[in-house]
Amino acid sequence: MQTNVELTPPLLDLHNLRVMRGQKIALDDFSLRIGADEHVAILGPNGCGKSTLIKTITRECYPVVREDSWMKLLGHESWDVFKLREHMGIVSNDLMLSCTGEASGRDVVLSGFFSSTAIWPNHMVDPDKVKLADTALAELKISHLADRPVSEMSSGEARRVLIARALVHKPRALLFDEPCNSLDLAAQQGLRQTMRALANSGTAIILVTHELADIVPEIQRVVLLSRGRVVADGPKEEILQVERLAALFGVNVEMARRDGHYHLW
Repeated sequence: MQTNVELTPPLLDLHNLRVMRGQKIALDDFSLRIGADEHVAILGPNGCGKSTLIKTITRECYPVVREDSWMKLLGHESWDVFKLREHMGIVSNDLMLSCTGEASGRDVVLSGFFSSTAIWPNHMVDPDKVKLADTALAELKISHLADRPVSEMSSGEARRVLIARALVHKPRALLFDEPCNSLDLAAQQGLRQTMRALANSGTAIILVTHELADIVPEIQRVVLLSRGRVVADGPKEEILQVERLAALFGVNVEMARRDGHYHLW
């Protein structure tokens, strides 16, 4: 007997995209498909198109309209941006730079409901939202930051508050943009442990980075990005080879692997 099974649409289905930044082509003939439950790292040097890719996913940049080109998120080509953020949480450096001043940790998490970085007079915060915000802080073991101003937090503490902000909607996936940038060693280790815990909890992880050490063991697929194009895509052990990485970054490199972690120098 044949049964109809509704397959979960992929998280991302990008096909033959061209994205411009001013007069420059930032992504060209760009195709990438990521399943709903995958953990994927997108690795590349500065200037390779990583930031443009993130802004395209978050609808801050739009592809050029042309034949045989499409962009679907969770099976849909059109999205209300506010609704999209309920399904895909974002932890980006742009957000990090915006979360300054006297906004408290709880306010930053609550701002995720309004796609802002603080709570303003026009925002209606009800007790249910406060409860969800406090739950997100507790899940990351940072309840003690609820009333602390962001200006008094370390970079690592502020980054974890941003993760709680992204989690407040219980999204299906989290998109991390260079998550360990500007963090000290202890904060880097703490954030990578958080990524591992989220991946093991069932939240899909898309990691965009130039740091090999950010690729936690739970991430089993790696995409290499160079000059706005995907140049390699496959299982981590196959893609993370010294020859490939030397060509990607344009320098001679050495690599070490230990307990599922990779390091490059």
